[in-house]
Amino acid sequence: MDKKWLPLTVVLGVAGVAAVTASLWPDEEKPPLAQTLCHGALSRQTAELIDDGKGGEVSAEEWESKGQSADYAVFKACSILRANADNDYPRGIYKLVIEDNRNDPGYKPKDSVPLGPGFTGWVLPDKAEANLPAGCAARMGSTAPYITVTLLKPSKKGEEEEKDLVDRDTAIRNNAAVVREAATKLAKKYGCGA
Repeated sequence: MDKKWLPLTVVLGVAGVAAVTASLWPDEEKPPLAQTLCHGALSRQTAELIDDGKGGEVSAEEWESKGQSADYAVFKACSILRANADNDYPRGIYKLVIEDNRNDPGYKPKDSVPLGPGFTGWVLPDKAEANLPAGCAARMGSTAPYITVTLLKPSKKGEEEEKDLVDRDTAIRNNAAVVREAATKLAKKYGCGA
């Protein structure tokens, strides 16, 4: 081999080793997705039940506030979001609010459906409410008699309202599943389940 080609051979050899090393080097691992969302009240699987038909990975944005004696002593909320394919900003699918409640848990809006056996609450296609069992409020630090879990979907206007992805019964069934699971998990977490 001619000595004038030696530097080129060394450079190409080093470049080849670097290319092989880079291709075999493990990619930066993404952390596993959280399996519980909304302050531990929802499983990822249940959170995904309510969908807007546009797909995207589910995530949650959580917040809470400690009120003063006259305010809410318990206020936790989260927004369930889905990733957008065309931009970095997730879109809101629904909101789950956990708060103390001084009102009668027997209230039921017009056209609502009861949550079912073992639960006090009601469901509509765009909203649902479940009351935690007696004793939960005190265990969560509230002086109010009740803790309520409320699901709120964003309001739809015009054409969006006409193009609902699911029928009324499916929307009610999915909303009920979300608030029932949230009420059950919170009652278990605070040791006040029936």
